Amino acid sequence: MDVKEKIDSWHLIREGNKVEFEKVFKLYYKPLCDYACTIIKDSDESEEVVQNIFFVIWSKKKILGISISLKSYLYRSVHNECLNKLKHIKVKLVYAMDLKNNITTSGLDNVSENIDAKELNKKIQSALDSLPEQCGKVFKLSRFENLKYSEIALKLDISIKTVENHMGKALKIMRDNLKDYLMLLIWLLY
Repeated sequence: MDVKEKIDSWHLIREGNKVEFEKVFKLYYKPLCDYACTIIKDSDESEEVVQNIFFVIWSKKKILGISISLKSYLYRSVHNECLNKLKHIKVKLVYAMDLKNNITTSGLDNVSENIDAKELNKKIQSALDSLPEQCGKVFKLSRFENLKYSEIALKLDISIKTVENHMGKALKIMRDNLKDYLMLLIWLLY
């Protein structure tokens, strides 16, 4: 692509030309993923970064003011997003290590003082009780009876897809209700 073509390419994308967007996506997707992987060293995370960049470009095409070449913009965006991702990962690691150190140094007796086991059990039971009836059945069969989705579908006479939907909904509700306790639960379980 020469400079004129690149400018025309962004102009077409900005006007909503899906064919041009797909052309640019196909041209740059793999090289951008490779570039991102050199920064964050994870191919799945790299693909996610690049996909997010293209999503933002398409969804905000009318308001983005790209004054440099599209290629430069893409590479700069991927670079910045990778740095943001690395910062986010670092913060999560520091938090997890801090939590682990606090729990390890204070011992499980002090953890009991901070979060009473009875309170945690009540919170878990409350989260389970908040699940819709069918959703709760599916969750309990999966998590407490270790049944596979296909077995649950047969037992409840529903489709596997319905089981998957109920599990997704149940996990979201449980996560939301237990978000304040997740790091502790993860540490205690593993």
